[in-house]
Amino acid sequence: MLSYAYEEAFGEKVRALGERTRPRDLYDVVNLFRNGDARPAAAVLLDVLRQKCAYKSVDVPSMEAIASHRPDLAGAWQSMLGHQLPALPDLENSWAALPDFFQWMMGGAEPPRPQAYGLAAGETVVRERTLGLALSTAAQSHIEIIRFAAANRLCVDIDYDPLTGLRGVRRVEPYSLRRTADGEIILHVEKFDTRQHRTYRVDRIRGVEVSSETFTPRHDIELSPDQAVRIPDSIRSFGPSSAPAVSRPQVARRNSQGSSSRRKPGTSSTGPVYVFECTSCGKRFRRNSHDGTLNDHKNKQGYPCYGRVGRYVETKH
Repeated sequence: MLSYAYEEAFGEKVRALGERTRPRDLYDVVNLFRNGDARPAAAVLLDVLRQKCAYKSVDVPSMEAIASHRPDLAGAWQSMLGHQLPALPDLENSWAALPDFFQWMMGGAEPPRPQAYGLAAGETVVRERTLGLALSTAAQSHIEIIRFAAANRLCVDIDYDPLTGLRGVRRVEPYSLRRTADGEIILHVEKFDTRQHRTYRVDRIRGVEVSSETFTPRHDIELSPDQAVRIPDSIRSFGPSSAPAVSRPQVARRNSQGSSSRRKPGTSSTGPVYVFECTSCGKRFRRNSHDGTLNDHKNKQGYPCYGRVGRYVETKH
């Protein structure tokens, strides 16, 4: 698969943030910036960004220019991002990181990185993706939720069964996943209310839920995976006959002009109808041809949606 180099994708997102200032651009730029393990050198990113801006004949984005768009970002934050994330951090979570980002990119000091928890004897940091860990499906799912929360600086509520004590829910700041000398996978956290360091065996975690509580890391977050996902080779065909139907909540289906797509009693169709779902807002459209290109439309909250590609859902006859 062909894709942009990391610094190219990063530069594209920064340029988009300056040009259109959408919530998803701000969210993506901040998350790319926070991923210190993959972050390119500031000079490299700035060089890429300047070339992209010059090609588009736009100014290099700045904190001062973006600040004027904050009211618009606040107004569209929930409607544009709420359906794309398992839990939506508030705008301030990302906005507060912008000054540090621009200072760093324009030649300032590297963002300070807190010290990680010390390694115990025989302990190693786990960087494998969950698919490579010898854990149950539930435990792997818990790890992915914890990694998402850590990347967004959100606390998690962990339902933990210590076996030798009272089971209960703890609100914690997640920091590091490690393998002990005995082969156990443990999670290093800090309790949100008492600031006490704790370790939890992943196989004894019974449930995880992302909270709305944000935190400022006091220790280095070591939860970003560093291995690619391996997808088994398979033969895939694309088209109406092979695309799986996806179960979704019932929504009012409308065509690209916004009129109701439900047939009136007594009318009939002259052929199959193809249902497409906007990959940005989730709104569905019915087409007489198998063409997923979408026209201007509004999302379910009534705001303009910038999605222009529909994902095939099903064929109705």
